[in-house]
Amino acid sequence: MSAAQLLNPKAESRRRGEALRVNIAAGEGLQEVLASNLGPTGTLKMLVDGAGGIKLTKDGAVLLKEMQIQNPTAVMIARAATAQDDITGDGTTSVVLMVGELLKQAQRYIGEGLHPRVLTDGYELAKTEALRFLDAFKLDKQVDRELLLSVARTSLSTKINATLAEQLTPDIVDAVLAIYQPPAKPDLHMIEIMTMQHRTAADTQLIRGLALDHGARHPDMPKDVTDAFILTLNVSLEYEKSEINSGFYYNSAEQREKLVESERRFVDDKLRKIVALKQQVCGLDPKKGFVIINQKGIDPLSLDVLVKNGIFALRRAKRRNMERLQLICGGTAQNSVDDLTPQVLGWAGHVYEHQLGEEKYTFIDEVKDPKSVTLLIKGPNTHTIGQIKDAVRDGLRSVFNMIVDGCVVPGGGAFQVACAARLNSEEFRRGVKGKAKWGVSAFADAMLVVPKTLAANSGHDVQDCLAALQDAHAEGHAAGLDLASGEPMDPAQQGVFDAFRVLRNCIASSTGIASNLLLCDEMLKARQMGKNARPGLEEEGE
Repeated sequence: MSAAQLLNPKAESRRRGEALRVNIAAGEGLQEVLASNLGPTGTLKMLVDGAGGIKLTKDGAVLLKEMQIQNPTAVMIARAATAQDDITGDGTTSVVLMVGELLKQAQRYIGEGLHPRVLTDGYELAKTEALRFLDAFKLDKQVDRELLLSVARTSLSTKINATLAEQLTPDIVDAVLAIYQPPAKPDLHMIEIMTMQHRTAADTQLIRGLALDHGARHPDMPKDVTDAFILTLNVSLEYEKSEINSGFYYNSAEQREKLVESERRFVDDKLRKIVALKQQVCGLDPKKGFVIINQKGIDPLSLDVLVKNGIFALRRAKRRNMERLQLICGGTAQNSVDDLTPQVLGWAGHVYEHQLGEEKYTFIDEVKDPKSVTLLIKGPNTHTIGQIKDAVRDGLRSVFNMIVDGCVVPGGGAFQVACAARLNSEEFRRGVKGKAKWGVSAFADAMLVVPKTLAANSGHDVQDCLAALQDAHAEGHAAGLDLASGEPMDPAQQGVFDAFRVLRNCIASSTGIASNLLLCDEMLKARQMGKNARPGLEEEGE
């Protein structure tokens, strides 16, 4: 500390107050940017990158990850919000709004002389009570398709338009239910998300099977196979050069032919065993098909042999797809063709190739009991595909959250109104002593930012909607906001639900980051890493 600061304590106090004002202003600024995105009626933001690429989105996580944020306080808030998305899959915008509103409410009391430490103590008491109230406010539910449809629809409608959200909702719910094997948690990695730039977004579909992004390498192979036996291989069906340096010498054409024949003999033996298995399971029935999906290569001569025997073969399949194939079709992947039996084969009702321009796709569909499925996202351009892909990811996580939590929370701002009423109730305020009650009041007022923003984004009068919600809650209703009319509604009957863990993490993380920012009284420039500077703080102007 300099001598000037010691002689002028008011200047030091003013300097510390400036850092607090910078933090509060950063939180409010980020809140104003994202506030208009909240809810199904929120507006879009246009992101323009350095190369001139344009992206339209209302997903808070996408915005915060791709925006160029310079203010260090705003960067900290953005990191906390994107961490919320990584943990729960939703609630990014809500965290930013909550942090900004907590800072804004704190500014009112700090301007009247209240110390930030007193406010943060009240915030902690209110956070603890809010989490306790959330645990009592939630609705315990069994896994039901109709309920999952409501949960997914609520999440999707905040990311994409309502018509598209309604079309995608059943596919997302059915995809999770297909891989759900209670009591184990559903593994969302078993849902393959594949994109195809083709037709419109409304053509996005769920494939109860596998979609491969390549086709057969021989033009005469069958392109559409029904009642197909699937052989999953990890065997090389091509001649490979020896890894040991060696030389072959021959004196005549006959010797060279013998050399080539001996080289082919190993591959031909493998093909002979595969063809024998095909004849064993298919016989002479032309309605039955045989499909080989090989992780390694198949050379042209081998492809020709397979074509003559009516076998549909794919080569160079991805390892990820090979693992899913066993979960979808059954069977066992083979690393050798020495012990091939009908028991190692999988089955699919329909295997067909689809060509789109120069790209080929192979679909394995109509399987018996798939443990893995594919969501095929279609769109006319990369922007639409990217927007749907982000929305589908959030929708899958919302269904996952409901299944794992076993409960939901009434949405439409119902919880926030009820929680604010609880924090302002005489029963709870009686247990709060001293100045901390002002922090509790500020926290209760900040909770109302969600219903206020929903009302504003829907074009309704904020104060009228909030008053109607509070009156409805006081009369014993759930008091969620109907975005179409601005009137209170029962979220459970309307099918508007929030995820329990999203709200829980939102309250905890937003309170923590807001309290840390309020207790930050000075911003200091750090020395560059790697320099052998003397210890201590660097004064301004040096």
